[in-house]
Amino acid sequence: MSAYDGVMTSADPIPTDGASLSRYVTILSVIVSLGLVVGKFVIWLSSGSVALLASMADSGLDLVASSATFFAVRYAAAPPDAEHRYGHGKAEAFASLLQGGLVFASAALIGQEAITHLIHPQVIAQESWAVGVMAASVLLTAGLIFAQSYVLRRARSVAISADRAHFISDLASNLAALAGIGAAAWLGFGAADSIAALIVAGILLWGAISVFRGASAQLLDHELPVADRKRIIDLVTADGAVRDVHQLRTRAAGPVVHMQMHVDLDPDLTLEDAHKIVVAAEKRILAEFPATDILIHPDPRGRAEPHGGAFPEIYHPDHAA
Repeated sequence: MSAYDGVMTSADPIPTDGASLSRYVTILSVIVSLGLVVGKFVIWLSSGSVALLASMADSGLDLVASSATFFAVRYAAAPPDAEHRYGHGKAEAFASLLQGGLVFASAALIGQEAITHLIHPQVIAQESWAVGVMAASVLLTAGLIFAQSYVLRRARSVAISADRAHFISDLASNLAALAGIGAAAWLGFGAADSIAALIVAGILLWGAISVFRGASAQLLDHELPVADRKRIIDLVTADGAVRDVHQLRTRAAGPVVHMQMHVDLDPDLTLEDAHKIVVAAEKRILAEFPATDILIHPDPRGRAEPHGGAFPEIYHPDHAA
């Protein structure tokens, strides 16, 4: 992005230090998901645990979702082109919707299997191996969540956020499955295995709702949090030459934030002086929001008429002061 005009050109990459971290953590997510699917499948064949089957099915969907996130993060970080002048950031939101749908499907299948086994219980075999693979699953999932949290502190990514929310649900479901398998195998409480699977289904449904909410916020161009908007205004008005900020509109699209606003400047300034003030404001914003597309419209204070269009400006008496 050019700090001079605040417009990202088609030749510029997304300017964020977290982009490479985002790509690496999606690779880790795919590797962990694949390893868990293989391990759980092998042990399920010999144990017959429905809780392990539920966890394996969830890990299988994790693999599909993580693969979608893998490609979405890379596509979202691609620079704008002639057909997508605002970039490709919303690809992450679409990947999140896919994740949410897969989680719902997983929960339904797991719930159905759990109810069947409650009605027709089965004895768990190879319980030690089943417990072992679930314990390993808990450790690997916790490590992946830690890595994703680290990346999210440095990069805005709704897809990775959704992936992390999914794996947090997985961590809870793996713990439930581990408890259910252990209770069925070592305490003789056979129904615990199926009850644990039902708990897993409930956790997955809750996680899917959270994923849908995050994705829909981006697809519907939800404003940035109030604290971020306030910070943007503070950065712009740090220069006393900027007398007011209005018509501030913000939205996130994957790793990129788009914002536009009107600022009141002294009407007697030259065009060159006004441009310098606007550029300085853009640089202050970019220092804290590096992956940002900025559009600032200067208004001559007290002489500007309200703007029309699809989102007309609401006249405020202060703007004429």
